[in-house]
Amino acid sequence: MIPNVLAERYASPALQAIWSAEGRIVLEREFWIAVMKAQRDLGLDVPQDAIDAYEKVKDSVDTASIMAREKITRHDVKARIEEFNDLAGHEQVHKGMTSRDLTENVEQLQVYRSLLIVRDKTVATLRRFRERSEQWSELILTARTHNVAAQPTTLGKRIAMFGEELLSALQALDAVIATYAVRGLKGAVGTQMDQLSLFEGDAEKVADLEKRVVAHLGMPAVWTNVGQVYPRSLDFRVVAALTDLCSGPSSFCKTLRLMAGHETASEGFAPGQTGSSAMPHKMNSRSCERVNGFHVILKGYLAMASGLAGDQWNEGDVSCSVVRRIMLPDSFYAIDGMFETFLTVLDQMDAYEAVINAETAHYLPFLMTTTIMMEAVKSGVGRETAHKAIKEHAVATVADLRTGKIERNNLIERLAGDSRLGLSREALDAILAKGDRESGAAKTQIETFAAAVRELEKASPQAAAYGPGSIL
Repeated sequence: MIPNVLAERYASPALQAIWSAEGRIVLEREFWIAVMKAQRDLGLDVPQDAIDAYEKVKDSVDTASIMAREKITRHDVKARIEEFNDLAGHEQVHKGMTSRDLTENVEQLQVYRSLLIVRDKTVATLRRFRERSEQWSELILTARTHNVAAQPTTLGKRIAMFGEELLSALQALDAVIATYAVRGLKGAVGTQMDQLSLFEGDAEKVADLEKRVVAHLGMPAVWTNVGQVYPRSLDFRVVAALTDLCSGPSSFCKTLRLMAGHETASEGFAPGQTGSSAMPHKMNSRSCERVNGFHVILKGYLAMASGLAGDQWNEGDVSCSVVRRIMLPDSFYAIDGMFETFLTVLDQMDAYEAVINAETAHYLPFLMTTTIMMEAVKSGVGRETAHKAIKEHAVATVADLRTGKIERNNLIERLAGDSRLGLSREALDAILAKGDRESGAAKTQIETFAAAVRELEKASPQAAAYGPGSIL
């Protein structure tokens, strides 16, 4: 079998088990057994010894044998029915069912169980975001907009900024999980005609059958009006939620890559790790690059999901199946690999205070220009007049620094000599001194984020404690 790179290289064993061929077949067989048990309990002639026989062989999966059958039947579900029947020595499975009664429900079970795993890893990631944001809550940093030095912030605030984006994405994920509806046993076109025929038109028994089967699946809701398939807009919502979850970590990793280039922070570098086969000194941000790559992959699958949403013909067809066989498992492999990688980044990252402090000292007069402008305005200077004066001196200072005319930032001296601002050298020095410890409301903003995450940790302690496996 051709290997799935996302599964084998990046995804955790738990996700691999859900989406592997063997794992899916076992889930299908468990579903068939649940249907048989419910049918028996509601009065159909399904011998207990047959159910016992199916139970005994449900984990005996021979994918090569099933594939050989499919080459003859040219129907995957028929091949799996024949294989299971031959193993058990009975023909009791799939009574009153269509292929989509099996595949839709089992695929949704795979999705739902995967969503729960992803949620746990999201909580674990938020815990790391909280810890890092609190660790560096007071480390003054040069904030950048347009990748240009802007104002002071703290490293903790920067981390909390991306953490809160993930927290918002978790809320969207929770909404998907809480409302995720399974198709249920609806038959070929959604009318439950064949089950009604089996139960001699007893609608109450058919409804009870579906209720029991949905209970086996363990999902929070069930569709009432569907056709052959459940709406593919639900798949779109799922993949959109996964893409959303990846967005905050991806932006954080892109930022950490930029910081690594300035040597202010790094994702860590393990003993024995090699950054470049040619340049021994290199310590590349390879894990952050991988997270960014996973985000691109997920956006690609989101485009595939959007192509299927709103494209249903009548009660349904299977033109979507080849897309969904790739899109659904690989979306989960990608988000799972992302979290496994990103948790490692958050666990191993480091910040270099000496370099950060040197960068802040270099830019500090520029970083405080908005504060200087506000002080000038408060003393009666027109806002635009102050802006123009400060801009002239700032641009000239940058030019002189870039061309080597000056060796240190002397913007404060220049501003002190400009009568348009009306600020003394002492007043300007005081503003600058404050800048070494001034980061606006950053600390209280971090505290608000941390408090929200602590509530999540308290509600899901096992998820919060999750640690990543070893990654390549």
